[in-house]
Amino acid sequence: MKPALETQDLAHYIDHTLLRAEATASDFQKLCAEAVQNRFFAVCVPGRSVKLSKTALANSQVKIASVVGFPLGNQSPKSKAFEASLAISDGADEIDMVISLGAIKEKNWEFVAEDIQCVVQAVSGKTVKVILETHLLNVEEKTKAIECCLKAKAHFIKTSTGFSGGGATLEDVTLMKKIVGNQIKIKASGGIKSFEQAISFIQAGADRLGTSSGVALVNHQLSAGGY
Repeated sequence: MKPALETQDLAHYIDHTLLRAEATASDFQKLCAEAVQNRFFAVCVPGRSVKLSKTALANSQVKIASVVGFPLGNQSPKSKAFEASLAISDGADEIDMVISLGAIKEKNWEFVAEDIQCVVQAVSGKTVKVILETHLLNVEEKTKAIECCLKAKAHFIKTSTGFSGGGATLEDVTLMKKIVGNQIKIKASGGIKSFEQAISFIQAGADRLGTSSGVALVNHQLSAGGY
């Protein structure tokens, strides 16, 4: 467990996220403006909005994460690799890819590792986060999938898309941390709407939080005077 974070700024953990299918250009402009104002670590946006975000975030320190294989993960490894490389060329700094759940259920671990590795290799050292969709997996499947992430040299494991009926849980983040230690970072994502949730995930080992409620979370921190 991490030590108390009395002097840390919650904003630096947040990937300010907008992935709704109906989101418009003005919605993404607003997202980026909020990210700059609140000093969030990154925005997380779909591929079509990467260029817009790059322009909106010019001269700021806010990073851009883009999703790949979202939200189901059923695309081929080569398709995900192309999508990732295109997002990077458009200005993304990080890739959040959805793992192949069907391959996990088949226990086709070679395919799972290849799926991840294709994206890692396609983006030439840029940060890759692998979305496990933990609420659809049992403990053995989570463990094996995480081992594939380590084998493929991904940079983060991530709990959820938030689009399949489940989200981050403290139990899953704790399990992830127990398995990986300091070998790989952890992103908790999906359903993080309260300040208390956010802090509990960080204390359990999360290095990043994916949430559409970032503004409300940091406003709570400011009104409370910190952690």
